[in-house]
Formats: sequence, structure tokens, C-alpha cells
Amino acid sequence: MGSGHIQAFPAIERRRLKVRGLVQGVGFRPYVYRCAQQLGISGFVQNGPDGVVIEAEGINLDGFITTLQRELPPLARIDQLQETALPVLDSEGFAIRETAAGTLASAAIPPDTALCADCLDELFDANNRRYLHPFIACTNCGPRYTMTRRLPYDRAATSMADFDLCGACGAEYQDPASRRFHAEPTCCQNCGPRLSHPLSEAAAVIERGGVVAIKGIGGFHLACDGRNPEAITRLRQNKRRDGKPFAVMVLNTESAALYASLTEVERDCLQRPERPVVVLEGDGTLPRELSPGLDSLGVLLPYTAMHYLLFHALLNEPEGMAWLEQSQDIVLVMTSANLSGDPLIIDNREAREQLAGAADLVIDHDREISARADDSVLRVIDGEPRLIRRARGYVPTAIPLAKAGPAVLGLGAHLKNTVTLLREQQAWLSPHIGNLDTPATVRFQRESVEQLLAMLETRPEAMACDWHRDYAATRLAEQLAEECQVPLVRVQHHHAHLAAVLAVSGHEGPALGIALDGHGLGADGEAWGGELMQLEGSGFQRLGHLAPIPMAGGDRAAREPWRLAAGVLQQLGRGHEIETRFADEPLAPALMSLLAEGDVPTTSAAGRLFDAAAGLLGVNTRAAYEGEAPMQLESLVKAPLVLNDGYALEGGRLDFTPLLAALADCDDPVTGASLFHGTLIEALVRWAAHAAETTGIDTVALAGGCFLNRYLATHIPDRLRRAGLIPLLPASMPPNDGSISLGQAWIGRRRLLEPVSAQEVS
Repeated sequence: MGSGHIQAFPAIERRRLKVRGLVQGVGFRPYVYRCAQQLGISGFVQNGPDGVVIEAEGINLDGFITTLQRELPPLARIDQLQETALPVLDSEGFAIRETAAGTLASAAIPPDTALCADCLDELFDANNRRYLHPFIACTNCGPRYTMTRRLPYDRAATSMADFDLCGACGAEYQDPASRRFHAEPTCCQNCGPRLSHPLSEAAAVIERGGVVAIKGIGGFHLACDGRNPEAITRLRQNKRRDGKPFAVMVLNTESAALYASLTEVERDCLQRPERPVVVLEGDGTLPRELSPGLDSLGVLLPYTAMHYLLFHALLNEPEGMAWLEQSQDIVLVMTSANLSGDPLIIDNREAREQLAGAADLVIDHDREISARADDSVLRVIDGEPRLIRRARGYVPTAIPLAKAGPAVLGLGAHLKNTVTLLREQQAWLSPHIGNLDTPATVRFQRESVEQLLAMLETRPEAMACDWHRDYAATRLAEQLAEECQVPLVRVQHHHAHLAAVLAVSGHEGPALGIALDGHGLGADGEAWGGELMQLEGSGFQRLGHLAPIPMAGGDRAAREPWRLAAGVLQQLGRGHEIETRFADEPLAPALMSLLAEGDVPTTSAAGRLFDAAAGLLGVNTRAAYEGEAPMQLESLVKAPLVLNDGYALEGGRLDFTPLLAALADCDDPVTGASLFHGTLIEALVRWAAHAAETTGIDTVALAGGCFLNRYLATHIPDRLRRAGLIPLLPASMPPNDGSISLGQAWIGRRRLLEPVSAQEVS
């Protein structure tokens, strides 16, 4: 080398990498191993208490780290990667070490995910040893959360511990090059769970118009032919579910397109690994018994091998794989197997006892379901997926928060209950628990709390609950606070709604908030639900509310919209019309007299305003389920929305008396529904804009079940942006009461951090 220069060789270095995110139980360690082998890196990878720990030694560690983050396994997600320099050890080879001791509290259990393409290929490959195996799964798919008994997430801590691996499966489980390396659901026909009946028997029952109960991964489903009105009606009667929409399962998106219109975003949502029920716009070709009075249709695709095998049987067991991509007209009602509002059934004996009258055949299996999980539900609004129910597929994935803080447990609301644990910089939400109307659901809530605290090995520093002292969730919070000897933070219902939005958005400063829902106890002891608030720190100020309307019968009025319509007529000075307008209601004369006397409770809830409008228009006078009347009213809307000046804004009080008067005289429900929505949107935007001008705050949080209405959730944010304001909508959680526990816990944490913070005032 005549130049005289000394050639510099790249230096060997060693670093410790701490990786946090969804990196355990998803094939991340073998992925790291393969990357290290490819790049000649030595060291090891190991599950640790803070995620995954990697010690890497070599000459191109930057390239190794870049490669790691570039092509992750399908279910993996890196949220944080920290590097620390270490002394070089001159190590050789790269190893996958056993899980470190103490890997519990920060370890994440992966959510359940739909069958992957590779397993689907094997399922219908006649030459594969897992051909037609109902429990096929791998690192990239299958049950996780619903079969986990405790942490760390290893096979011995799951319900798969009851099944010893055969030699072939054991070899795959130990092979880092295999797709089933440490895949805890790994099994085959020789060593896995077994069905009590062949799925061909289920297909035969469905074909003759019967109902089948099928044990899945998170609970039992009840299934029947979704094209058969008699079968749907029988299922509805046996399940005691009057009117509430049923979800249907179809084979693929091409099959869904036979019965509903699909956008590209909706197609993508249907095919996600989470496999939620996606609420689509139906075309009316399926029986109205599926979703009476609605233009929507809840659709999901198969997510387990059992589902695919059921379709296979219904199609007379076609050979090969081509049928999986073809449009098929089979439609299956696939609804949760629970009766009278109780939790989803997961136990074999309980299913045989409770479902004997509802199902002609019960198909179970011998793998225990360790954790219940209903199907998740979402709707695409303004091009964005919006969760309605956060459960299977999404739980127990934590929601990241902007800051860490004390551990706080939120116990949620009475309806659509969830519980939330804030731990460090994450919010851990339970799956959807349901309405706390029955002893069984109340027990399920307690079980969910115990499971969440055990999973995260955490002792909360405070409990948070609703102001309403008669809620079962509040009573549990009081009991837990006493047992744990920690403070109890009581949070107003709508404050919690809005706080959940701020928690997830990371917004730290003051904000305005509009909360629209059906009910929440207010500071004055009245029923709130149409609220304009200013939020700062852990406190709130009520800036305004919807003008109250009479709610004759109290909570009963929420199920009987004619009562709210009657109250509005009385307010309009037209109480004499009540008896003739609602002649089919035996109590109409008595209610007319009661309203005339004026001794009835009132409500400012937006949900009850929707009910009153539906009652005045004759759309719905008696609701079969919560939210039916507002949903039916929404289904009638035809674009463009009709606007008028049917409201009055006096200070912070928003009064829709002129609009309701117009609806009382409207003889066309379609026109009335468009008028109602258009005027409501116009008024709410002006309400927020006026508050922003008065306070100087430009951020507006939007929350409450009414924001599942596609017109409100689309037009209000758009109009606010055009007014120069910043709307914040719920993300990664529902806007309804399913997010209340998160808001409670967030306020509870802030209360601990701000002991002298402003208190709520009415």
C-alpha cells in the first residue's frame, strides 16, 4: 500500500437495548435472533421486566438496530427503544434466553388475533399435518389474552398448559427458525384441544333453520342462518333480545359487498387482525329482523379456524383454497351467548344448562377460556375508525399516555362498564363488561378488577368512581378503597367523558368540552347530559347546558320516548294534545295530568332530546333497547341536512324549544330527522365558538355516546376546524360510557398530583 495510510477497521462495540411495546408473545425474540444471525451480531435476547432486553455486540450495531425496526413481525410494535453502551465481552454466537425472573408487571399479554394467511393455507392443505385442525395457530395469530391465566405469558401460565406438546409440535416450539417458536397456542390434532361435535353437525342444524351455540376463544356464540327470518326471530326470542341489532359473519369482503356498501377504509377494518364487527350501511336485501328500523348492518369476518371450517362445511367441503377468495352468499348471525344481560358464557357446563332452550346444538371444546372477551365493534366515521365497543383484539393492549404518574383504578359507569388501571405511562382498559344490571355482571366486574391488578402486579394508590352513589361500580370503588386503605376520588360523569379524550390526546392545558349522552348525575342532583364545560387541572367548570325538558317517569322515559315528547308538548303549551297524539298509550291521560301539575323531574341530556324528537315525529314511542330511537332517527336522515334557526343561545343555556315546536308540526319523519340533525349541529358549533371567544381557549374535546352519530361526529369537528378551533375526538376508545373509567382514573391521578387543585363547581 504505497500511500502510507494505515487502514482503519470498524470498531467492535456492545450495547444493551431495552425495547418496550408489543414485543412479547408475538415472535419478536426469534425475529431478533434471525436479524443477529444475518448481520453477524453476537449476544442474546430475553424477555425482561420492562419488555425485551437485547445485548448486542458487533461492528455494525446501527445497521442491526435499523433492521430490527424495519420489518417487524405482523403483531409486534415497538413503542420505545433505549440504548446503553457496555464493555465489549468478545462474545460468540447469539442466544434466545429464557424469560427473566420478575418479568411480570410490565410484560404485555398480546391480544387475540385472527387466523393468519399462513395458518389458513395450512388449514386447507390436504398434505399438511394440521389439515382441518380447528385450533391451528402460530406466533402471528390465535388466542392470547383469553387463554392467559397469569404472567409471565408462557405456555405453562395459559390454558394450553393442559395439553402436552407432541414430538412434532415440540420441535417447532423449540426451533427459532419456526413460525411456532414459543407460540403458546401451538398444537395439532394429536396434542391439542378437541371439539365435542364435528362442525359439520353445526352446519346441518343451521341449514335446517336451527340455532347452534359454539364455543370460541373469548366465549360462546349463538349462530343461525342470517338469511332466514324465522330462524332470526326464534334466536331473538330465545336470547330475550327484542330489537337490538344482530351482527352477521360473512366469509370475506366480497361476500360483505353483496349486502352492504363498503369503502376502502371499511374493507381494511373488516380484514384487520383484530377482526371487529364493522357497522356498515346495509342495502336492505337481508331480513329486517337483523336490525329492525335501521339502515345499518354489523358485519365481521371469520377469525378462528372453527369459523372457516363452519363455512367450509356449509359449502359442502370444497377442495383447495379458491373458494376462500370467492364471493359467497352465506350469512351467519354470530351473536354473544348470554341471556338477560348477564356476561358472555365461557364455561361448558354453564353453556349446556343455560343455552339448552336457546340452541338446538351446543358445540364446546376442552380448552378453558381464562378471560371473557366479546367481539369488538367499530364504525367508520368521516373516514376514521371509531370504536363502539373495545374488547377482543384490542384488549389488553395498553393505551399510551403523555406522562407517567401514580397508579389509579377507575371503576367506570353503570352502563357499558369497563375498568381502567393507570400504571406508569399507560392506561390498561378491561374488555367491555356491560351494564351492571344483574348480579352476574357485577361479579364479572369484580373479577375483571382482580384480573387486571394481578396481571400488572399493581396496588392502586387511589380509586376513582362516579358521583352517583347508587351505581354498583361506585359501591365497588368504595369497598376497594376501604380494603386497600387508599383515597377515593369521585368524578362527575361528563367530566370523566371529556377527561378520557384529553388523556388519550395528551392535551395538558385547559380545554373546552362538549359532552352529549343520555344521563349523568350533576352537581345540582339533576340528570345532566348536554354539557359545555371548561376543564383545567383536575377540575371543571360548567359553562352551559341544554335547556331541560320534562322527564315524566324518570328513568322509564329513556325507554319510552313518547313520555319525553309529551313533556315537550306540555312545555310548548300544547299539553292538551298528549291524549290524542298518544292514544295507544293507556297512561297518556294520567301523564297529561301529571305534567300539567308540573311535578316531574327534568333532564338536560342530549340523548333524551333525541328521544323527544323521535317521539314527536312518530319514529319511535317505545324503545326495545337503549339508544334505539336516536339510531332510528339517524337512519332517516337524507343529505343535505336541513338548517333553521330553531334554537336560542342565552348565556350558556342552549334552548331547542323552537326546533321541537317545528318537529311537533312536521308530518314527514325524513324531513324532520334532517331538520333535527342540521339544527343541532349548527347550534352546538355556535355554542362552542361562543365559549372559545369568551374564554380564549381554542381546544374543544367532544365526548359522549351521541358522538357515535355519524352526522354529529363528522360535521361538528369539521365546522369547528373551519372556525379556527381544534376539536379532539376519542381515539383508541369509544366515546360512550366505555371510556368513563379511563377519564375517572386520569382525573384521580391528577387529583393526587395536584392536591390543591380547583374543585368542580356547577
